Amino acid sequence: MSVLIAASRREAVSVTPVWFMRQAGRSLPEYHALRAGLPMLQVCQTPDLITEITLQPVRRHHVDAAILFSDIVLPLKTIGIDVEIKPGVGPVIGSPIRRSADVDKLRALTSEDVPYITEAVTELTKQLGDIPLIGFAGAPFTLASYLIEGGPSRDYARTKALMHSEPGTWHALCGRLADIAAEFLRVQIAAGARVVQLFDSWAGVLSEAEYRAYVQPHSARVLRACGELGVPRIHFGVGTGELLEPMASAGADVVGVDWRVPLDEASARIGPDYAVQGNLDPAVLLASETVVASEVARVLRQGRVAPGHIFNLGHGVLPQTDPGVLTRVVELVHSYSTESAAELVQHQRGGA
Repeated sequence: MSVLIAASRREAVSVTPVWFMRQAGRSLPEYHALRAGLPMLQVCQTPDLITEITLQPVRRHHVDAAILFSDIVLPLKTIGIDVEIKPGVGPVIGSPIRRSADVDKLRALTSEDVPYITEAVTELTKQLGDIPLIGFAGAPFTLASYLIEGGPSRDYARTKALMHSEPGTWHALCGRLADIAAEFLRVQIAAGARVVQLFDSWAGVLSEAEYRAYVQPHSARVLRACGELGVPRIHFGVGTGELLEPMASAGADVVGVDWRVPLDEASARIGPDYAVQGNLDPAVLLASETVVASEVARVLRQGRVAPGHIFNLGHGVLPQTDPGVLTRVVELVHSYSTESAAELVQHQRGGA
């Protein structure tokens, strides 16, 4: 069994597993050379490009898992939603959802809609061998926020307004999105993905009460569908320190933690039934070698308190990150995680 799957199941591991969100692309020159001039969603629908981009960071960094190169809005594009990923902006929706009748735009997703995912995942699992492939999907709230706002937002005012003023419309929308996300993940699992991650990138804008009432049931629906297929489930959001417990109880095996909450504190909040993932601040990778080494040691030391720990960043790799630093972090995690707690403290104080 891979160390990542073992850690996700809170089993003993010989070394702390490590991978990076947005490791497939972003900072790699070979990625930028490969997709030069090609729209993001076109690349995400081309099996040989999906395969190559997914493998690039595994070859370069020797991480303990690959994550499928895709995008959380791809299923929306596939079912006919007018969505485009604009460079420097993000997903932009041509006709936002603003009322009950608009929810009917969302038809069900089937495996026949995404044959390129099946083809790419099948090929990737062959090439990766014992290294697990992580499949992923966007959570209902985050997908709903893009559909309602029409794109990225600072305050998600339209989303919250619809959620509170038209709860029937809200739950109908999120119910459909939950089914779409669940099917997208089922396709990946059926083709060979051995772990899945549900990204609720923008759930941090919600209060705990809002999350429990309007979001948790729909995310739980997605995670439950994956759990029935026997794969470990990672649940991640940004700015979700106050939501860690309800995000865990939605059905996660592993709770992703951003950089704002120390892993030992996060583990205390969610209890002993969950592993944690994270949570080095991506900006730290732009600092000096000494700072990077010290912060890696700190995260590992705090992660040891949890019953299982997968090392990662607290969000995605920044585009300006030196790929060599990512490779060095993998080396540090694998070497430090075999050391004693006292040695890790020494590294944190600058002994690295």
